[in-house]
Amino acid sequence: MPTQSSQGLSVVLACAEGEWPHDDWPALDDQYVSSALLISPPYRALHRTEADVVVLRCEDPSVSFAGLLEAMGSMSAPVIVVSPRRDTDTVVEVFRGGAGYLVEGDYCTCMLSSAVMAATVGHTYLSPIACAALRDAARRMPGEEEDARERLRSLLSPRERQIMELLSTGLGAQEIGLRLRLSEKTVRNNLSNIYAKLDARGGTEAVLRWLGAAPMVRL
Repeated sequence: MPTQSSQGLSVVLACAEGEWPHDDWPALDDQYVSSALLISPPYRALHRTEADVVVLRCEDPSVSFAGLLEAMGSMSAPVIVVSPRRDTDTVVEVFRGGAGYLVEGDYCTCMLSSAVMAATVGHTYLSPIACAALRDAARRMPGEEEDARERLRSLLSPRERQIMELLSTGLGAQEIGLRLRLSEKTVRNNLSNIYAKLDARGGTEAVLRWLGAAPMVRL
């Protein structure tokens, strides 16, 4: 069963009994997560928790994700989906719903902890395979939509394009800053400008538009 450490974030594991794959998570020395509470479907006890993040482990997110959101009701906690499903349509559907996505076998428990932490500051974390699925969705676009995407991208400065390219691979503001040798504050200021230019309400919508997996705004 999940363990507890002295301080950090509280996580609800929305998962059927016996199907959570990481009995040793969170570790006692986890720098982000302090506790994890398992709640089985249909997740009726969710609204009685004060979870910082909800992690949904399921076989078919197209069914389970909607059920989880319904059970959450007015809860505002961000969601991360963990699933073996890796097809493009499923990943895009979950990402459009505002949740992070980790494909089983494509992440470690350290990445899971980082995804939980990132979710609390508004970043939608994706494992590498999930990122590839979003990019596959972009490659399927008809030519007219591809032209619209390129016109939208042309609104961004070279630096802003660099930042969006890294954001779309699943990196957060701190990690992007380290890659580009910028302060986290500078990255976040750039992201605010990017969201305004792309008419996006946050990182999830901006990445979808950057990759062409969401409707384009009129220029």
